[in-house]
Amino acid sequence: MDRLVDKVAVITGAGSGIGRVAARLFADEGASVVVADIDADQAGEAAAEIAAAGGTAVPVGVDVSDEREVADMVEVAVGRFGGLHVLFNNAGVFPADDGGILDTPPDTWQRVMDVNLKGVWLGCRAAVPAMLASGGGSIVNVASFVALMGAATAQVAYTASKGGVLALTRELAVEYARSGIRANSLCPGPIETPLLSELLADPERRNRRLVHIPIGRFGRPEEIARAALFLASDESSFVTGSALVVDGGITAAYVTPE
Repeated sequence: MDRLVDKVAVITGAGSGIGRVAARLFADEGASVVVADIDADQAGEAAAEIAAAGGTAVPVGVDVSDEREVADMVEVAVGRFGGLHVLFNNAGVFPADDGGILDTPPDTWQRVMDVNLKGVWLGCRAAVPAMLASGGGSIVNVASFVALMGAATAQVAYTASKGGVLALTRELAVEYARSGIRANSLCPGPIETPLLSELLADPERRNRRLVHIPIGRFGRPEEIARAALFLASDESSFVTGSALVVDGGITAAYVTPE
């Protein structure tokens, strides 16, 4: 497997969930990976797993809402591996008190925007110069199926932030299309990650989401990681400004079967 041979990849939120699975997959495909996460210990564990399997990785603790820390993250990629070719902006938050427009506290709204939208912007802003110097690259930003349609269960800050990611990504794709940088959004449905498990610990709340998925189950992290790999690799060389939906059929359904 060599879809990312000689590529340098930065993955945020790589200490757990989708990001951790993607970090292992990208390394298996030949990439040198910067494993970035706000939890530096988890980033270290993920990088150690990659190294134990024969891959190349370095951990970085980073708060993606902090401009200096994000710039340092990219500097690690360039300093350790000589360039940057792939950025997978995967880090995100979904607080339990993110609800309806009248219920969501302003502090919660701001935190979600800082991580989910500002964090993506900062990542792109830091990565673009390094990618230009490296001869081009691919940016994959995690949006969500709720960026394309309203959520059945109110989550106004998360939904708004992911809609912003979609728009930002399109703008970035157009701006740098002739400079060798592609930018695409990935729109997952609900995925079985520690974040989702914590959020949906209540069986009733879990079932309210599950009933809307035509395929009848939540997605798996590896299914999203493989989609990200496609967008990161040269296999998608004519794909930019797109939104790849991996949602078990949610956005295709008008009436969900019982």
